[in-house]
Amino acid sequence: MNNNREGVTIRSIFIGVLFTSLCAVMAHYSINVAHGSYMAIDHMPVAAISLFFILLIFLHALITIIKKPLGLLPNELLVIYIMGFVGCSVTTMGLGSQILPILGAPTYYATSQNRWEEIILPYIKSWLIPQDKEAVKGFFEGIREGSPIPWGVWIKPLLCWLPFLLCLYVVMLCIPVIMRRQWIEKERLQFPLAQLPIEMVGRGEGSRGYPFFRDRLMWFGFAIPFIISSINGLNHYLHVVPPVKLVNAILTFRNTQSLIFRISFPVIGFLYLVRLDVAFSLWFFALVSHVLAGWFKITGIASTENLGIYGTSEVIFNHLGIGALVVFVIYGLWMARAHLKEVFLKAFTKGSSLDDSKELLSYRFAVISILLSIIFMTVWLTLSGIPPFLAFLFIILALIIFLGLTRIVIEAGIPTLVAPGIAAPQLVSSVGATAFGNSGLASLSLTWGYAADIRTFVMSAASNSLKIAEEIRRRRRVIFVCMLLAILVSIVTSLTVDLRLAYTYGGINLNSWYFIGGPGAPFNFIQQKILYPEGPNITGWVYKIVGGGIMAFFMFMRTRFLWWPLHPIGWSIGSCWLIQQLWFSIFITWLIKALVLRYGGPKIYKNTRTFFLGLILGQYVVAGLWLIIDLITGVEGNMVFWI
Repeated sequence: MNNNREGVTIRSIFIGVLFTSLCAVMAHYSINVAHGSYMAIDHMPVAAISLFFILLIFLHALITIIKKPLGLLPNELLVIYIMGFVGCSVTTMGLGSQILPILGAPTYYATSQNRWEEIILPYIKSWLIPQDKEAVKGFFEGIREGSPIPWGVWIKPLLCWLPFLLCLYVVMLCIPVIMRRQWIEKERLQFPLAQLPIEMVGRGEGSRGYPFFRDRLMWFGFAIPFIISSINGLNHYLHVVPPVKLVNAILTFRNTQSLIFRISFPVIGFLYLVRLDVAFSLWFFALVSHVLAGWFKITGIASTENLGIYGTSEVIFNHLGIGALVVFVIYGLWMARAHLKEVFLKAFTKGSSLDDSKELLSYRFAVISILLSIIFMTVWLTLSGIPPFLAFLFIILALIIFLGLTRIVIEAGIPTLVAPGIAAPQLVSSVGATAFGNSGLASLSLTWGYAADIRTFVMSAASNSLKIAEEIRRRRRVIFVCMLLAILVSIVTSLTVDLRLAYTYGGINLNSWYFIGGPGAPFNFIQQKILYPEGPNITGWVYKIVGGGIMAFFMFMRTRFLWWPLHPIGWSIGSCWLIQQLWFSIFITWLIKALVLRYGGPKIYKNTRTFFLGLILGQYVVAGLWLIIDLITGVEGNMVFWI
């Protein structure tokens, strides 16, 4: 074997760029043209897995048959997947579908009723948003056929945003590099989302080197979601075909709460790879949160504070969850203090023997990049109108939330997850709207484009990619460049496709959430804070302290007593709406795995893993297949997969 092909190769980077671009195009056409399944909305993107499956099963296999030496090696395939995986984190929900509508919303959706034109627009710096009202109107309503797309209107604000976003993503890439050794080698976290692509590629060369695809149990698991989703997809074409219902709900607590029972095949598949105590705590705290929320409603316990639409809808749980998440992150960093001390010694002195030769970046480069990027982002936000110290606090709080969710994803394996709260409203609640001033609040509204609806983001994808990159043994440091390149390619592709589709069809005729529901949320929140400014919410601080205190107790008990059954992850996210949607699937998986380990032992568990990986693969592949069918036939609204 050629040693030059054992690591990152030129052709793997080239194919990775094409793969990333195709993922972005696929994702935008699915939600905006076909109005079908979401392809790049979660921590495990459907687009990356489904296209990777096609690459492996058809294109790579065909090339190998024609001329075996031309076939892609496992390390090359993993590089391609990593680029698509990381690129998908900024394709739609992570940035690409959010940023343009939010930049145009304060101009287009301003009315005499909401008074944004006098309350918000005068305080937004002109370089942050497009200034041509007709061009913005065309973005939402479309332009006449044959009229040129006004690209230039968007270039100035996007070029102003690009340095800030790149600094943010550099930080999100560097933090996992620093934490890799602690998470993978010392704590031995499981990284469930990284297991499927590693299994798909295997270590062999050619069709005989991929035992995963010769496993009958995997194909049996694959067939279950594939057949069920195909029946549901066919129902959209032929209503005589009865659909298979995968979700139900019952009303509880005097009809004030809805307890949801949902079957999610990817969640079942990923949670089978997770520790039993983690899975147990997830569904247990989801039910505890449901009971507490119901009790609050029937007893009248509530908060009237406005924290916006993101995070946990119940304000009390929003504060409790953020307090818990902050303590969860701080406690995790404290447990890693010895490693972090060595990292900083390695970065700034010669007094550390820590070897960073196998990392994607040297620790010196990673640490300095983080510090310089945070300084630049603070200055950038200050220039946009946010007071300097509050700009710094916002960045730190946002990074804490990103880091907390990342740790939960790589340990708990939840492919569909959001935080209990988001940085901007929590910071406004903590320090008061009066501390920001009108310019600061107006600028803060634009942060919703990258730090609000965070069902996916770069740090989570990068962390899982580092685990995947463990399989690549040569030229590994080039992978950092590959990930950064994938982010740039995905952003450019996504913005280009989104602009073209919006001006062709009219944004309000595309995905209703990204162009209608979501863009107004930050400005409705900021409008209320400007009209009725308040100081710090002391009650919110109390809830956050209580949530953090309970988390500290759970963390202490878990680290000191082996018999302690509750993992603290469940307390931090149990109230989140996605966990409330998915708790039943988590419960089913926990029960199955508990029975398998009790009566079959580790050997049976190991032998059955491929079945559950097949559940994941089957669901993602069938979603991609029906998108292709829908685009060919022109049928819209056939969403065979959501969560």
